[in-house]
Amino acid sequence: MRGRLITLEGGEGAGKSTVLATVRERLAARGLDVVVTREPGGTPLGEAVRALVLDPAYGPVCAESELLLMFAARAQLVRSVIEPALAAGRWVLSDRYSDASYAYQGGGRGQPAARIAELESWAAGVRPDLTLLLDLPVAQGLARAGSRAAADRIEAERDDFFERVRAAYRARAAAEPQRFRVIDAGAELGAVQAAVTAAIDAYLAAQDRR
Repeated sequence: MRGRLITLEGGEGAGKSTVLATVRERLAARGLDVVVTREPGGTPLGEAVRALVLDPAYGPVCAESELLLMFAARAQLVRSVIEPALAAGRWVLSDRYSDASYAYQGGGRGQPAARIAELESWAAGVRPDLTLLLDLPVAQGLARAGSRAAADRIEAERDDFFERVRAAYRARAAAEPQRFRVIDAGAELGAVQAAVTAAIDAYLAAQDRR
């Protein structure tokens, strides 16, 4: 049986790392073989692209270059990691995937959704089976992210950029309610983990009924 692709999405400070651990443990408890990856990254090429895109030392990156770099990393990840794992019946858990391009390069940078969709179809080709969107107010997320070390190039963007990112994420969730589960990431940690666990359990139960 083919595996499933579960993706985690959200703005800065949404707590994806903590939620990813919760999801991985829940899937493993069901005896599922889980592969964990991230975007951009997950392969040697992807990690090199991550450095190029996020490191302020490389200077300004135009929106078109940023979009193409993201999809170059994604294409490599799909072919080297995601597609082979799914074909082998393993479940893949990814910290960000193609929805991030619609949010950051689309909503944030203004790249047309049709252009992103074309790249998604051609360069990626694999659609998530379930996406957990960790949603919280931009100010709250940036306050959390601000407690980290030096901000990367994207974390250093203005508040209005992140407002557009959040709006794009929420619009995608509204357009595809069958795939998205929106989690209130502004709640306290225990409540977030409980909501994530409930979403995963409901999805697994639906898979069992098929």
